[in-house]
Amino acid sequence: MNPLLIYFIFLKATLTSFSGMGSLPIVREEFVVQRHVLTDRQLSTAIGVGRAGPGPHGLYMVAAGYFIAGIPGAIAGTAALMTPAFLILFMLMHLGRHRENPRVRGAIRGITIAAGSLVLAAVIPLARDAWTAPLPIAISLASFAALLWTRLDTMWIVLLSAAAGLAGLILAG
Repeated sequence: MNPLLIYFIFLKATLTSFSGMGSLPIVREEFVVQRHVLTDRQLSTAIGVGRAGPGPHGLYMVAAGYFIAGIPGAIAGTAALMTPAFLILFMLMHLGRHRENPRVRGAIRGITIAAGSLVLAAVIPLARDAWTAPLPIAISLASFAALLWTRLDTMWIVLLSAAAGLAGLILAG
């Protein structure tokens, strides 16, 4: 299959969804149902590969692209994942020029609140999974307190939290 066509199909899926897995119905319909270049099993494997590593949930598109067309397909999937981030830069440049306009300032505030809400909605289930013992809860609360009430750089908070977690594992094991 033509890598350019793969790119445009993945781009359509990426641009018409608001989360990585929100693109899954479009990807399945295009590649499994209509074009028959991917099987449900391969798509499930691609999702597993994408979810196994760090990064966005939409990373499954790279593995799916690889199953469809090898390295060129994986490159097409990667490019389709990155394109919206580059497109948003032009929108932000435009908004930056008009930042004093009350409508633009209101839109930026609304987007900021929405983005914060989405992050919070994603963090709560992750916190439930991570808080399995008193030590992770203590590390999380101490890190949050350090972020709120100190001027300590975020990098140091992350490093100190990781060191505390590792020390807890060593002492427990």
